[in-house]
Amino acid sequence: MASDNPLLRHMGVQDFFGGLVEDDAPHGEIHVVGLGGALNEGSSSERLLRYALERCAERGANTSIFTGGDLDLPIYAPFNDERTDKAKRMIEALRAANGIILCSPCYHGTVSGLIKNAIDYVQDMYKDEAPYFEGRAVGLIAAAGGWQATGSTLATLRAITHSLRGWPTPMAVAVNTSLPVFDEAKTIVDEQVKTQLDIMAEQVVTFAGMSARR
Repeated sequence: MASDNPLLRHMGVQDFFGGLVEDDAPHGEIHVVGLGGALNEGSSSERLLRYALERCAERGANTSIFTGGDLDLPIYAPFNDERTDKAKRMIEALRAANGIILCSPCYHGTVSGLIKNAIDYVQDMYKDEAPYFEGRAVGLIAAAGGWQATGSTLATLRAITHSLRGWPTPMAVAVNTSLPVFDEAKTIVDEQVKTQLDIMAEQVVTFAGMSARR
């Protein structure tokens, strides 16, 4: 599963993965689940997440996305075991995943309440054979209208991922949406952002593929 991406080769990632996974090794089924976005349809964070999942699909992964209204769930209460259909679908998708991408808008210097509440439902997986995000590759994206909040939000997403026993990819993506990242058709036109999302997607699929072979 060696990389054709020249930047990945420059970073030594290809050599690292090449030492762990033979190029002709049989592929297991790869499932990547994306959680992110905001309640307003077509938000910047949702578009970034969709782009990353498209790059995962290009690399052979099955993908699913939960964004906006999909994540509009009751406030998580550990003492209440009743679950909406939306919550059940999200958790079942995460259980089947060996790769995950989390993408949050930056609200007041950290992840949005919508995203954090959705992630809190992962507590339902604590008795699973692979609890929480155990053994899963997790790509991280933070989108804000300035640089300061992206750093703190990525740090929060990384801390959450570690707490849930997930494996954050080496590449995490910070996007300053006050810059011309999108065109009038809401397509990503910033080549640096596209490159970073592409690298992150490749890392998620590569790590997920290693997990799927086990």
